[in-house]
Amino acid sequence: MATKAYLLFHDPEAGPTAIRLDRGQKATLGRASTNSIVIRDERASRCHAEVFAAAEGWRVRDLDSRNGTRVGGEPIKGERPLVAGDVIRIGKTEIVFGLGDPPTEAHDGSVALGSGMSTDQLPDVLQQWHASITHRRTETRLLDVIRAAAETAPRVGRAAAELCRLAFALGQAGDMRSVAELALATALEGCSSTRGVVFLPDAVGAAFAKGGATLEPVAMAPDPWPAAALPRAAVATVLRMNEAIVARESAQRPGSVSSMSAPIRADGHSVGVMHLEKAPGEREGTPDDLEFLLAVCNALGMAVANLQTREALSVRLATTADENARLKARLREESRMVGVSRALGTIVGQIGRVAGTKATVLVRGESGAGKELVARAIHEASDRRAGPFVCLNCAALSETLLESELFGHEKGAFTGATERKVGKFEQAHRGTIMLDEIGEMSPAIQAKFLRVLEGHPYERVGGQTRVQVDVRVVAATNRDLEKAVESGDFRRDLYFRLKVVEILVPPLRHRVEDIEPLARHFLGRFAAETGQPVRDFTPAALEAMRRHHWPGNIRELRNCIERAVVLSSEALIDVPELGFSDLGSSGDTGRVAPGPRYVPETLEEMERRHVVATLAATAGNKTKAAAILGIERSTLDRKLARWADGRPEPRPASGG
Repeated sequence: MATKAYLLFHDPEAGPTAIRLDRGQKATLGRASTNSIVIRDERASRCHAEVFAAAEGWRVRDLDSRNGTRVGGEPIKGERPLVAGDVIRIGKTEIVFGLGDPPTEAHDGSVALGSGMSTDQLPDVLQQWHASITHRRTETRLLDVIRAAAETAPRVGRAAAELCRLAFALGQAGDMRSVAELALATALEGCSSTRGVVFLPDAVGAAFAKGGATLEPVAMAPDPWPAAALPRAAVATVLRMNEAIVARESAQRPGSVSSMSAPIRADGHSVGVMHLEKAPGEREGTPDDLEFLLAVCNALGMAVANLQTREALSVRLATTADENARLKARLREESRMVGVSRALGTIVGQIGRVAGTKATVLVRGESGAGKELVARAIHEASDRRAGPFVCLNCAALSETLLESELFGHEKGAFTGATERKVGKFEQAHRGTIMLDEIGEMSPAIQAKFLRVLEGHPYERVGGQTRVQVDVRVVAATNRDLEKAVESGDFRRDLYFRLKVVEILVPPLRHRVEDIEPLARHFLGRFAAETGQPVRDFTPAALEAMRRHHWPGNIRELRNCIERAVVLSSEALIDVPELGFSDLGSSGDTGRVAPGPRYVPETLEEMERRHVVATLAATAGNKTKAAAILGIERSTLDRKLARWADGRPEPRPASGG
């Protein structure tokens, strides 16, 4: 058994060091200065491990260290034997164990400092590169507090100025090559180097792929750099060790150069490498140069991260803009007023006249008749269309919640108010607010609402700060506000303040000619959304829709068409798929109107039914029937003859 052995390691400050071991001698390793080998690594314990001779050979023992000891890449528990070429790793420090006398030169290429690799396991180029390393650095001090850095790092003033200039330049650069070239130029000047190259991922998005990206030289000086001379060994070493290093080729080799390499870190891990070289024969890089190079690479890493964020934001903004455009187009389609009736033409004309003013608008009509559609059309036709359009149903909330929704509240205003909330009026600033079911608003809120309508500022619930808003109000109701005013449920002054311009939206049953255009509009929309092969309605379905009384108005029609499109398996929708409701029509108060079900019919049909009923009541006595009807007997005879022949009534109608 060999009695002599040695330990070889690289100290970041003192450089390569060899420790001779003799049988009977114990070598200690750790952070304390009393150890045989002092390890300047914060991950090393004060007394971390020891190497000693045993009867069967040399062994290493971990001294219950905080971060453990590795040999051959594997953690050890207690102690284990050593063989020539074993690498003991403590933190990022590697100590090579060998038998016999230590090498005469610390730079001898026969000693490799690879992670868990013996001499014959490393490629020759990496063996030579590891042996040439003279300085290592994990973090730079130049990006710490400048006063603290000035005590330990020379040239701090000049370095800080160069880094500041670099930071501003990197912030203005817009692509990977630009930031790399700026950083390389600063590093070459600050480290007095003659040439350099920056390796970064082949795409900005790949910078965060954590090992999945291909590194390419994106900036070089001189450009081009000979492909055969690219420092692949330096790049591999820096990425594996995640450290900045200074290396010097053997002094005996003609034209030997000193080089420095540092990792470019983004998002907490290395994504690239910057490599600098000095001219042959010049002094090698110093720890101060390494400090500056690390600082430049850290700034470059932040720029790469910012480019990644900027690119992600650009993609997201482009996607959002496209989605907004499509949603606005869909909203315009949904808000389009469809129909051919005279009543609808009147409403459109009123909207055109009132949209350009600041007047408050009161929209009245049954539920589902399209009051919100009218309010949105007023907003889109006004000079406030670039502002927000906010809707609130006053009947859906209690008095307390409605006040909070309208005017907002401060943190702690009531139980559950954990933070300040902006009300609907503030959300609609410089836009339009639509208050549906305005007749359901409580008297207390009516008073506060009236002040806002008159242009006065208001306070949030539980707050003292006065809020001033510029909002156009469109109110809507299906209630009889006049009766509510008479009964005292609605403020008289608020009623007159709201009723500046009134738009009445008639129910769908009063504009039968709009039913078919609306049905075809909804059919095309839902067929496109669902992909169903539905093309049209049968004549019976169209006639049934014209005769239906539509108690739910346009909302009911829309739902009927959507259901029919979803359930239909044919190209034409027939009556059974429509599924009409049997509810009666609702009046303006929201209650079901009494009386028989309404059936649309012309005045001539109503007249004929009335005349026939009168004749039946007089047992066919035409003279008596004519007297009851208030017409001449001859006029009655002409009407009966015309109805018997199926002829239309002449226009204009004859008197008598």
